[in-house]
Amino acid sequence: MTSAGRFAPSPSGELHVGNLRTAMLAWLFARSTGRDFLLRVEDLDRARAGSEAGQLRDLAAIGVTWDGAVVRQADRGAVYAQAISQLTDAGLTYECFCTRREVQEAPSAPHAPQGAYPGTCRNLDPAEVEFKRSMRPAAVRLRSGVAEYTVNDVLHGGFTGVVDDFVLRRNDGVTAYNLAVVVDDAAQGIDQVVRGDDLLPSTPRQAYLASLLNMPVPEYAHVPLVVNSDGVRLAKRDGAVTLGDLALAGVSVADVRDRLLRSLGLPAGTLEQALGAFRSDSLPKEAWVWPGA
Repeated sequence: MTSAGRFAPSPSGELHVGNLRTAMLAWLFARSTGRDFLLRVEDLDRARAGSEAGQLRDLAAIGVTWDGAVVRQADRGAVYAQAISQLTDAGLTYECFCTRREVQEAPSAPHAPQGAYPGTCRNLDPAEVEFKRSMRPAAVRLRSGVAEYTVNDVLHGGFTGVVDDFVLRRNDGVTAYNLAVVVDDAAQGIDQVVRGDDLLPSTPRQAYLASLLNMPVPEYAHVPLVVNSDGVRLAKRDGAVTLGDLALAGVSVADVRDRLLRSLGLPAGTLEQALGAFRSDSLPKEAWVWPGA
């Protein structure tokens, strides 16, 4: 199978300049290493009508091209179910009946981050399980055998993060992101994952899960985010931050692309022109403040 990088947006609205900058970086990482570049729509539960088409249009407008057909997670439920069955058959899952509020309010294990699952339902006896099933549907959690796991990141080096008994399938039947992303990356031959550094803390969970499923762990590169003037991750509430809104403010697509390239220390122009100057070890290490329209 050909090695590949990818960009995987959720079709919940328009992409903003922070999303586009990460997409450009993922493309540059993949192309500079001779990999294919794939596009996956992560539409398990956050699809908004028209968003996918708009996102694909904006990616193409700034020069992000991809190989092959777009893959959609909504089409892959049977594959996720098979992975969960594999883990269940190995004794690595259990049913959980806790609400989100109960998890948030439960005491965490020492040194575990707020919201890490404390194992409330881990050792329920069969009678308790049957009783709780009559009260509410169950989520499926991983029965983790480790408390933490270490991954290697191109930009951050070794990173060790907490691995709790995280959810594999929610109680509404929707596959959880941490499982879907692992299964999809392996199935698509994605061996390079470039994404925002806000996702680094969840990466040890995914790498550990890949090891349990006998799937390869990709090379990771978690890149700095785009932030507003307050240093907070950029969002659509920060004004004109999408290609559509910026066009209304008189900023062309080419201008946006060039600003993003310059923020990475790369020459303005097409992505193909920037590719020759791209070096992963020369990328800025800090978040970039969007200057506005």
